[in-house]
Amino acid sequence: MWTLLGLLDDSGVTLEGGEAPGGEARPSRTEPKSRSLQPQIGILCPVCDAQVDLPLGGVKALTIDHLAMNDVMLESLRGEGQGLVCDLCSDREVEKRCQTCKANLCHFCCQAHRRQKKTMYHTMVDLKDLKGYSRVGKPILCPAHPAEELRLFCELCDRPVCRDCVVGEHREHPYDFTSNVIHKHGDSVRELLRGTQPHVEALEEALAQIKSVNSGLQERVEAVAADVRTFSEGYIKAIEEHRDKLLKQLDDIRVQKENSLQLQKAQLEQLLADMRTGVEFTEHLLTSGSDLEILITKGVVVERLRKLNKVEYSARLGVNDKISFCPQEKAGQCRGYEVYGAINTKEVDPSKCVLQGEDLHRAREKQTASFTLLCKDAAGESMGRGGDNVQVAVVPKDKKDSPVRTVVKDNKDGSYHVSYTPKEPGVYTVWVCIREQHVQGSPFTVTVRRKHRPHPGVFHCCTFCSSGGQKTARCACGGTMPGGYLGCGHGHKGHPGRPHWSCCGKFIEKSECTYTGGQSAPRSLLRTVAL
Repeated sequence: MWTLLGLLDDSGVTLEGGEAPGGEARPSRTEPKSRSLQPQIGILCPVCDAQVDLPLGGVKALTIDHLAMNDVMLESLRGEGQGLVCDLCSDREVEKRCQTCKANLCHFCCQAHRRQKKTMYHTMVDLKDLKGYSRVGKPILCPAHPAEELRLFCELCDRPVCRDCVVGEHREHPYDFTSNVIHKHGDSVRELLRGTQPHVEALEEALAQIKSVNSGLQERVEAVAADVRTFSEGYIKAIEEHRDKLLKQLDDIRVQKENSLQLQKAQLEQLLADMRTGVEFTEHLLTSGSDLEILITKGVVVERLRKLNKVEYSARLGVNDKISFCPQEKAGQCRGYEVYGAINTKEVDPSKCVLQGEDLHRAREKQTASFTLLCKDAAGESMGRGGDNVQVAVVPKDKKDSPVRTVVKDNKDGSYHVSYTPKEPGVYTVWVCIREQHVQGSPFTVTVRRKHRPHPGVFHCCTFCSSGGQKTARCACGGTMPGGYLGCGHGHKGHPGRPHWSCCGKFIEKSECTYTGGQSAPRSLLRTVAL
């Protein structure tokens, strides 16, 4: 149980002056101070943690909840009066209650109550007979005049008062009996209550929604958790199954490579034995045989050595130990799940790699040129993966100490996109290597020409049409028309018979201009003519 004074003491706040935490002096309640300058004091409820602001008088000035006191007394009466003591002597347990005085009395005080002339006719009721009552509260007495009951209401001060109050501090204040003003004030409270009830209903509905959503949230979380577990378990099984497949594949590769090595080993050992036998027999014949013996056996020995020398074999191993694991490579689906990771036994063979692209042997200054490197294995099959150490160098032939910056992009599929931007025209040498070995076609040369020159003229059918019939208009095709026209016309001398550029005579619209004349050339007249 907590008491308000105890909570106030725990908060370190005093209303009677003294020191606050930190050593600062607090003003006394008795010091004169304006109401607006009084500090606001509050205590925290230990149950709901709400702050309650105290009035200037502190805990003792709080409004008494007489309804709660009535409920406490009723509960005590229903419990056979346990805990109730006499209101008069405050010593003995209660036996009866005076309905007139609203006082709980012990047996001794009850007898004295009956002997007094003033109270001898008051109605006395046993405690056990009060259990069905809804109200058994005491008369509410005036805090300023404890002998007087609060029966009046001061309209100016808006609070109940007693008879002594209206002749004292509430003199000349408008007042009336509480029974006469209860309707007006009760109606105002009911009006406020009606305005508050919708908020209560809205809050209750919101709390109900929160409860419903929280319940749904819990159910949804459990359902999603079940889905996560099901997915994870299935995914784990798929990964384990994929792992077992990879290990089985790895073991099969090992067996296959070992068998190939053993077969190649047996073939080479047999061939070596035949070679040694032939060599040893021939050496023995040449060192130990007589001239006649050598000549007699020469034919057999020569034929044997010739056959041995014609035997085709490869000293290069047909099997290597190149086995790698590519964890990022897609491996299809297993049990409906996408899995990653593949065993790779391919090894790039630089001699089988291919270079391709339009810019392999030509480029333009200050324009990006590019080509593609396709990596393949010894069998000529695409590697199907990236990760190779591709080295590219683009070096001018006349400035070998100034290589051009290159960019190699791994496409992750066995192909690599190479790009570079030469700054000057000239002949460049390009090296493309993998593991410090040149790929097929490397090194090669690239001729870098000057930047593409646009056409200053017009692409037209003839000067007559494009210039609007101007006689002085000329064209690079060299065609002329009779009647003093200096340019070309359809079907006339020198006309090429198809559209062409007026500045250089080329027939391809998207081409580079090869005209090298000055800006004052006569045919420059057509540059301002729009088709």
